[in-house]
Amino acid sequence: MMKTNSGRFFEDYTVGQVIRHAVPRTLSGGERALYHALYPARGALYSSDAFARDCGLPQSPLDDLIVFHTVFGKTVPDISLNAVANLGYAEGRFLAPVYPGDTLSSVSEVIGLKENSNGTSGVVYVRTTGRNQHDEPVLSYVRWVMVRKRDPEAPAPVAVVPELAKAVAAADLVVPPGLRFDRYDTDLAGETYRLGDYAVGEVIEHVDGVTVEEAEHMLATRLWQNTAKVHFDATFRPDGRRLIYGGHVISLARALSFNGLANAQMMVAINGGAHANPCFSGMTVRAWSQVLDKAETAAPGVGALRLRLVATSGNGTDLRGEDGKYRPEVLLDLDYWALIPV
Repeated sequence: MMKTNSGRFFEDYTVGQVIRHAVPRTLSGGERALYHALYPARGALYSSDAFARDCGLPQSPLDDLIVFHTVFGKTVPDISLNAVANLGYAEGRFLAPVYPGDTLSSVSEVIGLKENSNGTSGVVYVRTTGRNQHDEPVLSYVRWVMVRKRDPEAPAPVAVVPELAKAVAAADLVVPPGLRFDRYDTDLAGETYRLGDYAVGEVIEHVDGVTVEEAEHMLATRLWQNTAKVHFDATFRPDGRRLIYGGHVISLARALSFNGLANAQMMVAINGGAHANPCFSGMTVRAWSQVLDKAETAAPGVGALRLRLVATSGNGTDLRGEDGKYRPEVLLDLDYWALIPV
C-alpha cells in the first residue's frame, strides 16, 4: 500500500471541493525574529510593543506577511505540490491581527478549474481561509495556480473561471479593533509622510536592492513549511533551476518599500497580484510603488492607501512592453491596501 503523498494533480480537483489542510501552526516571536533577519523589514508597528500600544493595540502583532506565508504554506501539499507556477491573487483581506502564541490553520475551497490548451496542465482556483485557535478568520484570499496533469489523456473538466472583484472596496477593509493613529509618532516610525502627503498616480522608487541567495530563499520557504517541489528540487524543472517562492519576492519588495512608505504600516487587503516572471538565485530585486487610491476610515487618525507594488530585477519603472506584456525584468505586480496615519 502506498503511504507517501505525491500530491494532487489537476484531474484530482472538482469545483466545490473543500480541503482542510494539515498541521496547524503556533506562531511565536521566533518567526518574527527570523522574518526580520531574512527581509529588511522594520515597520514600527511590527517591531515595538510600546509603539503598538501607543496605537491602541495590546502588543505588537506579527507581520501581516508572516500570517500570509503561514496560511499559504499550509495549503501547498494539497494545492500546489505539483505546481508549475503560482499565478495570481485576488480578494485578499486580513481580518484580524495575529499575535505570538496564536495557532493558525487553513481551509481551501476549489472555486474554478480550466485546463490549458497544451493538455498537460491546468489552472486551479481556490479560496483559502486562515483561522486562529478560536476558529476566527484572520485571512481570506483567492489564488490560482498552474498544476500538472497526472495523465495528459485524462478528459478536461468543464471550464469554470470565477468572476473576481478587481479590488477590495475601501469600505470593506477591516481595521483592527482599537487601532488609532491620532497619537502616531512619525519620529519613531522613521518618516513624516502621512496620507495627505501622497497623491494618486504618484510613483515612488524605493532606491535599495537585495540580491537573492539560494540558501536564504530555501530557509524562508522551509520556515513557512512550503513543500512545493519547484522551490527545492533542481531536477523538477527542465532548466535545472530552483524557482524562488513568489512570497519571498513579495516580502522582499514590501520590506524595500519602507524607504518612501515607512508609515504604510499594516497590509489589510490584497486586491490582485501576478508573479509576472520567474525569480532565480542571483537576481537583485528592486521595488517601486504607485499610489492607486486613498481613503479614510472610521478609526481615529487612520487612513488607507491603495498601492501597486512592483518588484523588478532591472532598473526604472517600466511595467509593460509595446506588446502589452510584462517586461521580462518585472517579477511581481501586487495591488494592496495599507493603513497609514492621516
